[in-house]
Amino acid sequence: MLASHDLLALGAAVCWASASLISVSPSRHLGAFAFTRWRMLMVAMMLWTVALASGGWRSLATDSCRIMALSGLIGIFIGDTALFAAMNRLGPRRSGVLFATHAMFSALLGFWLLGERMSMQATLGSALTMAGVISAILLGRDKGDQHAWEADRGHIGVGVALGLLAALCQAVGSLIAKPLMIGDLDPIAASAVRVSVACAAHFILLWLGLPVARAHQTMTLRVLAQTALNGFIAMGVGMTLVLLALESGDVGMVAILSSVSPVLLLPLLWLRLGRAPAPGAWVGAGLTVLGTALILLR
Repeated sequence: MLASHDLLALGAAVCWASASLISVSPSRHLGAFAFTRWRMLMVAMMLWTVALASGGWRSLATDSCRIMALSGLIGIFIGDTALFAAMNRLGPRRSGVLFATHAMFSALLGFWLLGERMSMQATLGSALTMAGVISAILLGRDKGDQHAWEADRGHIGVGVALGLLAALCQAVGSLIAKPLMIGDLDPIAASAVRVSVACAAHFILLWLGLPVARAHQTMTLRVLAQTALNGFIAMGVGMTLVLLALESGDVGMVAILSSVSPVLLLPLLWLRLGRAPAPGAWVGAGLTVLGTALILLR
């Protein structure tokens, strides 16, 4: 039987897959820190506008704000910045497979700290889903593909470490937010707090004069529009869907379903680059579909 939190998690995956294509150019233009700072500033303004208009801000208490602030610092400030730094080095495809490991981290942390359990069918589906995601991305490129998005920029080992750090931070951020989302906390207001705190941390780095926080190139109107659109889709909608899913879904299961975004990215890359994914990618996509079906119909 289909559960609403499953569909919400899949909706987040669709948002992240769509937004990842938009992020490549502005992230490389501005640099990971500047791109994330601009992105969060605009998303915070969007979320607070909705929260104030809907009255969702009234659900915020001092304790819940502190916990959501910690979730935002780990999951967004560190996690998102590390993800885009990895993408700048490895491209969207390879950074995607590294970030997809957040499902494994989430499942392990949920089992260890929250006592979450999966049925045999859900466990099998989760294993197939993860195997499919990893296979689809690792086998998703032909050897002769030399597109700029696939080129290495900087040390590969650093890119891998950043991708894994982003995945771990995403898992920890969700784990911290989970207990609060069971209650009456408004997900949009919660997202607003998480994004605002992460944005403030980025501005502190800029004001401290850290070279890494400065933009690589001057902001343009086109880059600003791309950054705003990416933020609205990925953080404004995608992260809010994840928080909604956590209201009734397990951390591990929500993470696994939302981790299928790299597979959803394959046909989008096909449309964007004009090249069909390699045959191995379709095998991985098939495993992902089968695994997701087992989870949804459990």
